[in-house]
Amino acid sequence: MADLPKPLRWRGSSKADFMAFPADVQKEMGYALYLAQMGERHAAAAKTLSGFHGATVIEARQSDVRGTYRAIYTVRFADAIYVLHAFQKKSKQGIRTPKTEMNVVMKRLKELVMEKGS
Repeated sequence: MADLPKPLRWRGSSKADFMAFPADVQKEMGYALYLAQMGERHAAAAKTLSGFHGATVIEARQSDVRGTYRAIYTVRFADAIYVLHAFQKKSKQGIRTPKTEMNVVMKRLKELVMEKGS
């Protein structure tokens, strides 16, 4: 576990989208993000997102009576935890992340990699 939390950096509209989540969802997902900042992973809520090389892109999931919410972040870079996307899952077809949402994640990650030069 790290001594000090890494900074949390929000990409695109992810912070505004996250802030639109219900308060109880924000609290649980916020805790998952805090654990990521401390170099750990929320055992129940955070899972590696498939389709990316390695375990550097993580999906935090939280559900309540209003729906299922997701925040996707990367731990790939040493300087910060980057929240790539936050959204309410609308699809009722299984647990798979919808392609439109995955496209947003891939675009924002690609832009971040280009900025970082790695």
